[in-house]
Amino acid sequence: MSYLHFNIEKAKDTSKELNILLADYHLYYQKIRNYHWNIVGRSFFDLHVKFEEMYDDAALKIDEIAERILTLRYQPTSNYSDYLTLSNIKESKSELADTDMVKNLIEDHGTILLQMSKVVKTAGACEDEGTIDLIGAYIRELETTTWMLDAWRMNTVDTRKSI
Repeated sequence: MSYLHFNIEKAKDTSKELNILLADYHLYYQKIRNYHWNIVGRSFFDLHVKFEEMYDDAALKIDEIAERILTLRYQPTSNYSDYLTLSNIKESKSELADTDMVKNLIEDHGTILLQMSKVVKTAGACEDEGTIDLIGAYIRELETTTWMLDAWRMNTVDTRKSI
């Protein structure tokens, strides 16, 4: 793998962590689809659209993560049974209130962010700047989405901390 300027054996751990992230994103994607299909009530219009935006983004990331694993010359996991075993994300019921859906997604974001940190750490150990750059952008985007979901669920009397 001389054109990437690092040892393929050193990329093995990064590939393993990326496969866990891939599994996390598959279960996260399906959870968002579940919520998109099953949202009801006053938040329907807002969350139905937001959930679609989120699962479209997750689908894009699923493809990019799998392609990064292939770039490292490893095989992306591609079976749901494997995703269920590997993933840090758990499935969800369909019959939830809007606030519970958002709460679950925010919790999942924390889980995914932890996995992304593991990917960055292992990629750093083998000087894999491509993976670090890819995942770094994902971290920033997911943090922004999490902030927006958290702002949605706040009461109007909640206050921000002053600088």
